[in-house]
Amino acid sequence: MKRSVITRLLGAVTGVAVAALFLSSCAADAPGDADSGPIRIGASLPLTGEFSQGGLDTQQGYEVWVELQNEAGGLLGRDVEIIVKDDATNQNTVVTNYNTLIGQDNVDLLLGSQSSLLNIPASSVAERAEMVFVCPSCGSPDMYNRGYEFIFFSQQAVATDQAKVFAEWVAALPEDQRPKTAAYPSLDDPFAGPVVEGAEAILSAAGIETVYKDVYPATTKNFDSIVNTIKEADADIIVQGAQYEDGVNFVRSLLRAGFSPEILYQSSSPTYGQQYVEGVGAENAEGVFFSSSYHVAADTPGNDEFVAKYTEMFGGEPPEDAADGFAAATVLAAAVEEVGALEDQRALADWIRANEVPTILGTLSWNADGSPKGDFLVGQWQSGVSQVVLPTDAATTDTILRWKSPAF
Repeated sequence: MKRSVITRLLGAVTGVAVAALFLSSCAADAPGDADSGPIRIGASLPLTGEFSQGGLDTQQGYEVWVELQNEAGGLLGRDVEIIVKDDATNQNTVVTNYNTLIGQDNVDLLLGSQSSLLNIPASSVAERAEMVFVCPSCGSPDMYNRGYEFIFFSQQAVATDQAKVFAEWVAALPEDQRPKTAAYPSLDDPFAGPVVEGAEAILSAAGIETVYKDVYPATTKNFDSIVNTIKEADADIIVQGAQYEDGVNFVRSLLRAGFSPEILYQSSSPTYGQQYVEGVGAENAEGVFFSSSYHVAADTPGNDEFVAKYTEMFGGEPPEDAADGFAAATVLAAAVEEVGALEDQRALADWIRANEVPTILGTLSWNADGSPKGDFLVGQWQSGVSQVVLPTDAATTDTILRWKSPAF
């Protein structure tokens, strides 16, 4: 039983009950069976509800890590097991789940949920319990302005820096190849918006004029009026803050309008793989830029083993969210192995904050607030295949295309 939980319970009882509760908790935490049994890791994920696909993919990443970790001897010489509760994409439920994992299930370690929407309240539970909280999907800048000491994001950058590598590449193009005007349509979303803001800051500083910028509601299905406005403004580059369906529908509107900007970037939609390609048509996905944390062909530590084990367990290639989950567990395990104990969670947090961890996403490191210091990969669809085009040292191809549908 965690110390903070014992304190809360002791405050609620008196006299003999206090003594009985304390002795009981000590017995539960005493060396012996607990130290020889599995290390228990708790997580809440949206296995149902709006974010269920990402939650299920993240769970698979956690499960692949458990299999490989146990095959390699576990943690601190003990097997590991993961307890996952379904939060149904509900903020109240995710809070209940983490309180239960800590206070009733007495887990030794925690891993995060999926999305900042859920991880913002979930991380507050972990912070109160003074337990390390490594989350695979918490890119909102609002995660890191609360002065928390136990939260860590196990991707390369927060949302405001998601398009940084892409925007810097555009800004560095020779003047005769550099776009002169830019449009920034964005979904009204706490994750899509910061991506666009970050890109605009870089491109504007390079002298690229903003000729369109607006936020559209999540209910938007038809983008014809937005695209026609952007076409009239003659934007050379479009940077769209898009999740999935809005990105697909935006491309369809571009096709209907017969408008082809020199460069098209969409923050998240193209990362949905074949769903995106089928949604816009393979020929229309050609040359679309996007940012991602992971590529299946990445030459990163443990990636070959991860891909092989994922394929063995679930079939097919691992999606990005599965890789992000695997990386989060990798970070947590590295801290445990280096500190050599589970009990001092502050020591685990201090170690993560002060060190780098090689993962299948690359080598990760952190700022004092738990936000990461790195850069996202920049991908592009080429001949029906997702390729990494930037940074050049991580690229899977030397070719960088400009978007142009064969319909034009």
